[in-house]
Amino acid sequence: MSSKGKFEPKMLGMICNWCCYGGADLCGVSRFQYPAYIKLIRVMCSGRVDLKHIFLAFANGADAMFVGGCHINDCHYNPEGNYDALSMVSLCKKLLAYIGINPKRLRLEWVSAGEGIRFAAIMNEFAKEIEQLGPLGKSEGIKENELQARLEKVTKLIPYIKLKKKEKLALHDPALADHQSYKDLFSGEEIETLILKAPSYWIDPEKCQGCMSCAARCPVDAIVSAKLQVHVVDQGKCIKCGTCLTACSSKFGAVTKITGAPVPPPTPEDRIQVARKNNKKAA
Repeated sequence: MSSKGKFEPKMLGMICNWCCYGGADLCGVSRFQYPAYIKLIRVMCSGRVDLKHIFLAFANGADAMFVGGCHINDCHYNPEGNYDALSMVSLCKKLLAYIGINPKRLRLEWVSAGEGIRFAAIMNEFAKEIEQLGPLGKSEGIKENELQARLEKVTKLIPYIKLKKKEKLALHDPALADHQSYKDLFSGEEIETLILKAPSYWIDPEKCQGCMSCAARCPVDAIVSAKLQVHVVDQGKCIKCGTCLTACSSKFGAVTKITGAPVPPPTPEDRIQVARKNNKKAA
């Protein structure tokens, strides 16, 4: 809230260096006005803006997020960077809607370096809309603790979501290059199924041979391991790719895929040592 009692939203914009930032710069030198509470971050390409950037911004108190890039088919790095932004924002809006956040709090626009007036108009229009919505969670009727829990849940799933939807996120189709077509890339039912059926992976201490095969192949070092000790999946690091499941020999079948149920508690310290038959004498 401002000193006059008027709500001033916290708004963050991530805009590409080559076009949208140029438009913002022209807006400034031309003295076109837009709210000073909109903070801008320059990135080299709108395609570099990630789902995690947006969810972390909301989790840290942002009331709205803006993504700005070059006009479609005019990306300054390749013809596909802004397509990546378009599909990413489409997915992000559906994820926000799934957890009860108004997707209007996220906006994507193309602005060229010569469109200073248009940049100011977009910022003023977006700011007015967010002022009317009010603080994040208020218009949605979500309490702060619950809001943070929902944002955290999706944030943890982002690597898995990106992995499962990589083909759609990489879609670069000029025939669908308008916002409405990309808006329909992901359905609400698709998002719900994706999140509700997100798996977890657990290593059975009774079957683990402490061979470190799964740990060696895990792409994110999410498996706590040591030779001849029961391995444990660090659920905080795990991206749910299933590499550990395929790495574990079918002879042992120590890795279990769990869907729709909690993961068993960590292995107690007194059970982490693996007792192989050929090592019993040495023990």
